[in-house]
Amino acid sequence: MTDRTTYVTFAGVRRRGWTDAMVRDLLGTPDVQGRDPRRWSLTPVRLYLLARVETVERTPEFAETSVLSPARSAAAGAYAERRRSAVLAAIRAEPIEVPRLPGPELERRAVRHRHLLTGRMTGRSPSAPPPSAPPAGAPGVPPVGSLVRWQVSYLRHALSRYEALLDGLYGATGRGEAERLLRRRLYESIAAAYPALAAECRRRIAVER
Repeated sequence: MTDRTTYVTFAGVRRRGWTDAMVRDLLGTPDVQGRDPRRWSLTPVRLYLLARVETVERTPEFAETSVLSPARSAAAGAYAERRRSAVLAAIRAEPIEVPRLPGPELERRAVRHRHLLTGRMTGRSPSAPPPSAPPAGAPGVPPVGSLVRWQVSYLRHALSRYEALLDGLYGATGRGEAERLLRRRLYESIAAAYPALAAECRRRIAVER
């Protein structure tokens, strides 16, 4: 008997021979979903109970959909391509509104955001008041390069609402393309709003390409 606490990822389900449409229609909502706090990634975590996957694989519905006729397969592929094109067009057209903050306020928020992230990763309680951002070069203050990275990370987090543009796009190839385009647009918008952060934004675009 399969362990009821064993999960399989979305990619793992697809490796078992499932199509995106089959996952959507036969499995529906993942048993576990959300964002992985260990990684900075746009991709949400989607996990399915292996026992549930195996149960569905034994049903007539699974057997029927796993041998789609060429016509249905072509139609599904055409729909996926239309959806991919629509999402990419929406990402290109969406106005990106970056919060405009005075330098000291942006530094303060960036330090606070970093403090909360560090506390979450190390298990420290974030209840203590986070540090403010004293002038660069003061004792205990992060180097200017680190502060720049923290500011970009904070602004990137502040723009996370735009990830909703990816909703409904599940294909591995199409979604990856859309995620890269969205990341590039967000970083370019941050660079335009804060020229002092442009070099770090260009670095991230290159690294995350």
